[in-house]
Amino acid sequence: EKGTRPHPAQPPDHPARPNSKTRIVRHADSTTGDPDPASLWRPSLSRFARLMLGLTLFGVGEAGLVAAGLGNSPWTVFAQGVSVQTPLSIGAATVVISFVVLLLWIPLRQPLGLGTVCNAIWVGVALEGTLYALPDDPAPVLAWALMLGGVATVALASGFYLTAALGPGPRDGLMTGLHRRTGASLRLVRACIEFGVLVAGYLLGGTVGVGTVVFAIGVGPGVQLAVERLSTPEWRALERRRHRRHPAPPRPGA
Repeated sequence: EKGTRPHPAQPPDHPARPNSKTRIVRHADSTTGDPDPASLWRPSLSRFARLMLGLTLFGVGEAGLVAAGLGNSPWTVFAQGVSVQTPLSIGAATVVISFVVLLLWIPLRQPLGLGTVCNAIWVGVALEGTLYALPDDPAPVLAWALMLGGVATVALASGFYLTAALGPGPRDGLMTGLHRRTGASLRLVRACIEFGVLVAGYLLGGTVGVGTVVFAIGVGPGVQLAVERLSTPEWRALERRRHRRHPAPPRPGA
């Protein structure tokens, strides 16, 4: 008809190919902020290598604390206490405790990932293997070096395995699951859990000392620094989802 504008071309029936940003976002579930289940179990080779490097270093760092004899991290105090009271070695006790903690995930409905299972098994294996290579009764200078190096190594290890984004470890998953179910702050939940296992481990015969204090003070900032330096697209996508679901409260006066 005269004077009628032609209709604009219709878009193609098939959707445009997703860009890299879209593919990254799909690594996290849009409703819970948790990683997509498929990405938790079918990682790329580089993500799996990052995970296993982190878990190996984690066991090495914990072994340094144990060998130093100046005090362990709270969960290793508990594992050492269990090993004192049972025929289990400290590495085997670490693995057994990990799977017992995983049973507590069932009522919390916390999703498992490949990283969760590998963490439950490999940290104890790496801890046990490293202890065989370290001296039983180190000199004071070496003991302090092992303790400080152990704390630093655990922080670095956490940066590697967390940014692999293949699921939390058994203990971290228990913490986040309780936080989600109870509404209590993550800091409070972590403090209560770690204080409980520390006291239980000490009563069972685990070693508590200056190393325990240094770990409690230093590992948090160390992990934060390591995660910032080692961050991956999968980890950043996961963090953005979590922040959208649990936004920070407004600052006073803002």
